[in-house]
Amino acid sequence: MNDLVTRGRATRASTPPRPPSVLIRSGNWGGNNLALTALFLFLPPERKRFYQNVSISQGEGGFEINLDHRKLKTPQAKLFTVPSEALAIAVATEWDSQKDTIKFYTMHLTTLCNTALDNPTQRNKVQLICAAVKFLETDTICYRVEEPPALAELQKNEWDPIVAWAENRYNVAIGSSTSITGPNIPASTKDTFISHLASYNMWALQGIEYVITQLKSLILSMGLIDRHITVEKAVLLSRLEEEYQIQRWGSVEWAHDYDLCELRARAAAGTLFVHLCSESSTVKHKLLQD
Repeated sequence: MNDLVTRGRATRASTPPRPPSVLIRSGNWGGNNLALTALFLFLPPERKRFYQNVSISQGEGGFEINLDHRKLKTPQAKLFTVPSEALAIAVATEWDSQKDTIKFYTMHLTTLCNTALDNPTQRNKVQLICAAVKFLETDTICYRVEEPPALAELQKNEWDPIVAWAENRYNVAIGSSTSITGPNIPASTKDTFISHLASYNMWALQGIEYVITQLKSLILSMGLIDRHITVEKAVLLSRLEEEYQIQRWGSVEWAHDYDLCELRARAAAGTLFVHLCSESSTVKHKLLQD
């Protein structure tokens, strides 16, 4: 867990900050991305730090975050309450790590909690699960190329093992295709993933969909959440074609490194969020102070 937290805070100090609107990768826009965008509309990208100490406390609805003597609220002015003490500590750490300026776009766990609490798109559990499973139809690692041969071979060597793992892990058929329409995913495979995702609570499902939208892959996301692959590996596999092109043509100065660090940070935060929202036990009460 601590390893994920460290990765989740990875940034490139020399890189100028980017506005929140570009922190969400382009591509298949799921409901979670729309929800996060809606939340960003309520938050300035930066704000001067107005508090000295950060602490957590337990209330009737769960664990709360205290900024000095103020209770943290969501963008819709709801009391910011999370289901586990471990998640509360992780969120409090985000707030405590802010320096003179609060950079909201770096606080991925806080944003995910806001999404879960405010639910701006008003989706229920079934809708969240269906949105996640729908990504199977356009899963990044199921779409293959035939040309150039070097990239086709790279995809086979790197993606086939994770597809094979998922087929064995969930006892399903997935496959891959070079057709523009993609592979024909059996209904039984979708039903299996629906049943598996139904075992998660609403909060964890928000995190799962968030990871999926970052990696553009349900398969990679489940491999990451199941601890079969690391954050670095999941991100590398999700960017395989891009990394191939970078190796061939070179990279844009600082831009590619920044995108890579940001994607790792979001994938790590989303994965940590899923695990902390699935945590049934509590950790020792802790105050975070300077």
